[in-house]
Amino acid sequence: MKIIVLAGGYSPERDVSLSSGSLIANALMERGHEVFFLDPWLGIKAGERGHYRTREDGLGFAYEIGGEAPDLELLGAGTGAKISLIGPGVLEACREADMVFIALHGSAGENGQIQAVLEAYGIPHTGSGYMGSLLAMDKNISKILMRAAGVATPDWYLAEKGKCSQPEFLPCVVKPLDCGSSVGVTIVDNEEEWHTALEAAFSYGDRVLVEKKITGREFSVGVLGGRALPAIEIIPEKGFYDYKNKYQPGMTREICPAGIDEKQESRLEAAALTVHRILELGYYSRVDFLMDGDGAIYCLEANTLPGMTPFSLLPQEAKAAGITYQELCEAIVKNGKGAAL
Repeated sequence: MKIIVLAGGYSPERDVSLSSGSLIANALMERGHEVFFLDPWLGIKAGERGHYRTREDGLGFAYEIGGEAPDLELLGAGTGAKISLIGPGVLEACREADMVFIALHGSAGENGQIQAVLEAYGIPHTGSGYMGSLLAMDKNISKILMRAAGVATPDWYLAEKGKCSQPEFLPCVVKPLDCGSSVGVTIVDNEEEWHTALEAAFSYGDRVLVEKKITGREFSVGVLGGRALPAIEIIPEKGFYDYKNKYQPGMTREICPAGIDEKQESRLEAAALTVHRILELGYYSRVDFLMDGDGAIYCLEANTLPGMTPFSLLPQEAKAAGITYQELCEAIVKNGKGAAL
């Protein structure tokens, strides 16, 4: 198949996306596909169309994630590229491909916009559709739906820029409404930390989510083809599971299968499948949880395009289920929306 891997984009999670996309592209070439690695923000320069690579080319892709999320304002000024979701030539190239593998993270690829455009043009793509992407990306909407379905989630409220002076409860977690990879997330233990946390979160949008802090163990459960993968436990060496701890080597221990009993595993799997269903997600997703000291489980969010970097959780869970990275990528392609079976 001729597959375009969309990665990068104009998003705080750009570096994570480029790392994920690089590995995905390499895996698909190893499986015998022709791959065009494409940044939808930068688009295609004149004369670049049709630059597909195969394993015979012997040219692999690689991208290393830095310790901090990229400065988008500086990035835009440095390239001179127009800040738009889809750059020149991207749609034309996608219409000629057999499948578009969406390896974007953050608002550039997970809020349903790019999925809606591709679907409007009848272009096959991997992952969830535009509706599921929208529901999962908006943390407020997804938590409302979780509660309605009987899935516990920490108490929360929305804070709007210029309309919140103090927290309604402490300790709490302040996070942008529609970012991932823990970008802009701060744990607030006292009122002195409140305004700094708000400033960090509001730099990514006009509304932020303020969530009651749950102290306990952190888990994630992948969903693939309608079944739950083994749960993985996440144990940062220091602090919480923030951007640096997620993507820098040696910062976090991940245990898969997680060290929990069968009853706890079953509860996590059932909750993950419920969340996947109510948010109308596609072939795969990853759902994140906290378990408090009493064993109560709280769902934090669902990820429609889980990371596929060297330190990402979904590939580790798939491996524990006997699925190699290459097989995982192949399965995602074969079960893309609009795939020719």
